[in-house]
Amino acid sequence: MGRVTDLASFAPLLTPEGQTLLTALRDHDPAQELAVVSRLRRDHSAELVTAAVGQARLRQRAVAKFGAEDAYRMYFTPNGVEQSTRASVGTYRAGRMKALGVRSVADLCSGIGGDAIALARAGISVLAVDRDPLTAEVARANAEALGLAELIEVRCADVTEIDTARCDAVFVDPARRGGRGRIFDPEAYSPPLSWAVEAARKAPHAALKVAPGIPHEAVPAEAEAEWISDGGDVKEAVLWFGTEPGARRATLLPSGAGLLGRGLPDPAVRPVGRYLYEPDGAVIRAHLVAEVAEDLAGGLIDETIAYITADELIPTPYAAAYEITDELPFNLKKLKALLREREVGTLTVKKRGSAVEPEEIRRKVKPKGPNAATVLLTRVAGAPTMLIGHPAGGR
Repeated sequence: MGRVTDLASFAPLLTPEGQTLLTALRDHDPAQELAVVSRLRRDHSAELVTAAVGQARLRQRAVAKFGAEDAYRMYFTPNGVEQSTRASVGTYRAGRMKALGVRSVADLCSGIGGDAIALARAGISVLAVDRDPLTAEVARANAEALGLAELIEVRCADVTEIDTARCDAVFVDPARRGGRGRIFDPEAYSPPLSWAVEAARKAPHAALKVAPGIPHEAVPAEAEAEWISDGGDVKEAVLWFGTEPGARRATLLPSGAGLLGRGLPDPAVRPVGRYLYEPDGAVIRAHLVAEVAEDLAGGLIDETIAYITADELIPTPYAAAYEITDELPFNLKKLKALLREREVGTLTVKKRGSAVEPEEIRRKVKPKGPNAATVLLTRVAGAPTMLIGHPAGGR
């Protein structure tokens, strides 16, 4: 099936006929797509049907990021669905901007407008800029569709030529994908991180969206670096200017729990205690495992592994807790015998610092029975180890 690739193929979707088609395709079953296309082509042009079906498919994919209520009113490009900010993250960041007193933002590399929408809903006026004509037009259509056109001005232009002086803040979301996939070098972003930093320095406040794997040494000294996870998955890092220079922060959504670095040294390695804590990915990326360990009165099981062990169960939003019942050297035969003895049929396998894949473990031990257990494959003081237990409700 084709897809919208330019303004000429997108514009018909905004007509009454295009809107009727999109409404009819809202709940279509992709498995029945050929039959649906054949039926619709009896009354509509092949080009419009192709564009509408492609857009309907993108809307279905976008529900996970934007929710059904917005996704089925919005418009998307394939890259827009893939690269746009998840609504929960955009809403959180817009809230931070609002709390800083920001009233207007230059959203550079705005894409299909996901962040602009979140900012506008926070009552902030937005200048949304993207150099791709189709992407800019999609962003404009989204602002109209969601009733936010009065707060969002969309401009198709090169972001490096935009004067942001009239705005209270700058938000830059450089393209981090190229023809060969994901880009890891910040200077290979489009525009490069160095350009984005200079743009940030010209504004009272700024936020630069970067990949969560950005090296800490690449973070400018005057920036606050924040790593954000949503539902346990690390989504992005943000470099804030005009907030807390040098700060490192982990923010966990949807709770909004925030952990600020205290400059602690690495935790000491100690024997495995009754409880094992698995820090959230944002905590690990922000290098704040030591802060969580201190709060839990715990230590590491290995100097290279981000698992914290402690003797007491202390509830924390920053780590999942497991009560450990067994600590064994890595040995599949012993693991299989232990699980059989305890009649474990529901087996959760987690790994950190182990080359063994969880599916391989499940296939070889063949769990069977009414009970459940968690096996953590890891290293303890350098030795391959199996820790067996169950969730302890520490998160």
